[in-house]
Amino acid sequence: MQRKNLLSLLLGLSCLLSVLATRVTAAESILKVVEVQVSGGAQEDGVSVDAVVESIRQTTISSQVAGAIVALHVKVGDRVKSGQPLVRIDGRSATQGLTASTAQVEAARATMNVASKEFERQKQLLQKQYISQSALDKSQAQLMAAQAQVKALEAQAGVALTQTGFFLVTAPYDAVVSEVPVALGDMAMPGRALLTLYDPSALRLTAAVPQSAQTQMGAQTALRFELPGALSAPGLVKAEQVQWLPTMDPATHSVQLRLNLPTRLAGVTPGMFGRVWLPMAGGGAEHFYVPISAIVRRAEIVGVYVQVGAGRPLLRQVRLGTARGGRVEILSGLAKGDKVAIDPQAAAKVR
Repeated sequence: MQRKNLLSLLLGLSCLLSVLATRVTAAESILKVVEVQVSGGAQEDGVSVDAVVESIRQTTISSQVAGAIVALHVKVGDRVKSGQPLVRIDGRSATQGLTASTAQVEAARATMNVASKEFERQKQLLQKQYISQSALDKSQAQLMAAQAQVKALEAQAGVALTQTGFFLVTAPYDAVVSEVPVALGDMAMPGRALLTLYDPSALRLTAAVPQSAQTQMGAQTALRFELPGALSAPGLVKAEQVQWLPTMDPATHSVQLRLNLPTRLAGVTPGMFGRVWLPMAGGGAEHFYVPISAIVRRAEIVGVYVQVGAGRPLLRQVRLGTARGGRVEILSGLAKGDKVAIDPQAAAKVR
């Protein structure tokens, strides 16, 4: 009986070892297929810094007069030409004021014409010695007062005419409407913003460059940038005009870098994300890449399966950089010499 039990135990152990060997062999065959060496080395593009697209010429148009908005000719996203009407404010009171001022000017001119004719008659009477010199002087003073009154009223009419132009707001240049914070029927007040415009042909890319990165650049001035969200600018684009601001931020110890964007780029708007690549003296630090197919996304976690020793692959969280040519840069989470699985689904099945 004992011999029979021993034989049964040995037979069971043999079957278990056979199953384990089969699983190890299957795991090894899968790992041989899915393992890949993380590539490292100096990146020819240098170090990237995050940037944002800004408008060089942006205008917030406000009202100079008070009144109800009776017409709103544009909406957000519209392209407008210089001088195109944008907003009309109720200006009936200003129009009536201009009419009154014009009538006062006409009345003053009539009074001036009467005074001028009276002065000419007084001059003739003085020549015939019918009146005294003081009477002529009085007539001349009345004429001068009438002329001054005409000039004053003409100036007031000019002010009224100028104010009537404030009730129609026009575009100062060719632009795109980016914001309209008012609606039809709102009350416009002096200083209240009516809309915001920006010039789409004058855009720049602004980045905060750390002081250490600026120092490592050496004498190299060639900079390139990329706009991942712009279809018209795939890949890296050489900057045509570069400006370094002469001041340093005391809180972050960074300097502001500005790159003027070419006008040929389409689909670029203020606020768009971009990157500026800084060529570093001496080649910079090593950068690591893995195939895009090796990336695993689970909810908010981004990671890769890493083979540690002879065990099963483990999921490790990583931070991604720029993707290019079927590969993606790993900013953190991996080290040189790590091995990752290029087929995450197959790696997840290894036990």
